Amino acid sequence: MNIQRVNVLGAGISVLNLKTALAAVAEAVAQRRKGYICITGVHGVMEGQDDPGFKSILNNAFLCTPDGMPMVWMGKARGHKEMSRVYGPDFMLEVCEWSQTSGCKHFFFGGAEGVAESLRESMTKRFPGLRVVGCYTPPFRPLNAEEVSMLQTQVSEARPDILWVGLSTPKQEKFMAEFLPKLHVTLMVGVGAAFDFHTGRVRQAPRWIQRSGLEWLYRMCSEPRRLAKRYLKNNPRFVWKVLCQVTGLKKYPLTGE
Repeated sequence: MNIQRVNVLGAGISVLNLKTALAAVAEAVAQRRKGYICITGVHGVMEGQDDPGFKSILNNAFLCTPDGMPMVWMGKARGHKEMSRVYGPDFMLEVCEWSQTSGCKHFFFGGAEGVAESLRESMTKRFPGLRVVGCYTPPFRPLNAEEVSMLQTQVSEARPDILWVGLSTPKQEKFMAEFLPKLHVTLMVGVGAAFDFHTGRVRQAPRWIQRSGLEWLYRMCSEPRRLAKRYLKNNPRFVWKVLCQVTGLKKYPLTGE
């Protein structure tokens, strides 16, 4: 499956909607094509502005889905009318629903203590027949050699098709890029807060807020101490840089592919 990309400040955002994203996953799993999937919005794109290595991670992803509405608006402005938001929590539900009959096996990596196990319970209850073959809660630091070995053994024995990574950007993307060659898994998907949303630990924004492009404001008001600095720094810079790109004042080549 050949998937086009839209250049957003030098990050290649895949031209997708939920249906085509699921089709790409199904094909990759069937063909055992290894890769990682970045669910990318303004935060991820702006991380790439400050860290060329991170931008390279995005541009080498199997898919770099349009997580935020600004990514979708950029795609539609380039003529991709079929492009729509592929939001991490919704994408996870879509893939898990498909997995009930496909036999695809899943592994949950991330979250605070007990969250991955809670997610397994809630998802298997929601999707009877879903095969969750393992969970792992990592420490809030890089894995040491012993922990890496334990994770490799656990994943090798479980043999999942998809390993869901519930950390945060840019930590989860860097983890996937490093560990994809080290783990016996086909796809890795970084879904950030989806673990907390699907276990009820954090409330999601109403759909109308998500569609409006104001989910960032809802989340910032919900978790101001954690998110205010990120949004107040990134969002104005993003708008300014996109204006420069759209008007041709500055070029942002797709680098690191």
